[in-house]
Amino acid sequence: MMSSPMTDEILVRVQNLKKHFPIRRGILIQRQVGAVQAVDDVSFDIRRGETLGLVGESGCGKSTTGRTMLMLYPPTAGSVQFNGHNIFQSKGRALMAIRRQAQMIFQDPYASLNPRWTVNAIIGEPLWVHGLVKGSHAQTERVQDLLKLVGLNPMYVNRYPHEFSGGQRQRIGVARALASEPEFIICDEPISALDVSIQAQVVNLLEDLQNKLGLTYLFIAHDLSMVRHICDRVAVMYLGKIVELAQKDELYSHPLHPYTQALLSAVPIPDPKAERKRQRIILTGDVPSPVNPPSGCHFHTRCPIAVDKCKSVEPEWRDLGSGHWVACHLAQA
Repeated sequence: MMSSPMTDEILVRVQNLKKHFPIRRGILIQRQVGAVQAVDDVSFDIRRGETLGLVGESGCGKSTTGRTMLMLYPPTAGSVQFNGHNIFQSKGRALMAIRRQAQMIFQDPYASLNPRWTVNAIIGEPLWVHGLVKGSHAQTERVQDLLKLVGLNPMYVNRYPHEFSGGQRQRIGVARALASEPEFIICDEPISALDVSIQAQVVNLLEDLQNKLGLTYLFIAHDLSMVRHICDRVAVMYLGKIVELAQKDELYSHPLHPYTQALLSAVPIPDPKAERKRQRIILTGDVPSPVNPPSGCHFHTRCPIAVDKCKSVEPEWRDLGSGHWVACHLAQA
């Protein structure tokens, strides 16, 4: 696969994606009494060769969005187009072909690797599933090549996950995602379980692989500083909805949504004078339950500038210029 810079071609298009988890009660006969609205009408595009960051508080629906896009969770509504094909309507060989091209790196390197399998079996499984190798010798050679690609000793093929550190395990997870030669990878908080010194190494590895292989990423994270470093555009999520989306420099220098402003005000600045001068935005109250989200704008219960309209009317998803999208009645370019 050749390296390719970011283009204007849309590789992934998510439209009106919803994922609701039903709540059921009863012993003999269960009935649905509600639903957790984890992802509620989310839409965005990812261009070929770019890295789109998805940020927000824990529990806002980031990881559920990524897993639903690849049908690890069955969707409630909406569509995901990958290379012009609707993932949710694909079956059989068509779905297998898409899954070969769209992979995922999971958050916890300790839970995402089978402790009973060797590295050879873990990384080799996608090779067999997608028919990319013939024979155990060819598999081992390909696994060793993948280990070299992610910066691990190729002689580790017969080791087990417990023999590696957290950072090394995550590299094994990256190698497994690369085994099927994908175009698109969802990185589901791939560095949050790692030490800070190791986080930078893994992020640099992901950047190098993107340049070498022409990969496209959806990078899910909480660390806003790291997201700014690796991403081209950033989407901000709150309570199942995307509230703002823009180029990274535009978002960080000119945030328009009150929630984005509050998030960025909490990011430390490595300049004591600037840190003392800036004003922190402290949000009051707790995040509402996704079982029964507020009417109108979901953020109005914590918003410092909310007006009566925010309580009853859901804000439109508007482009305020240069691809800076925001869902807020009061936002102005």
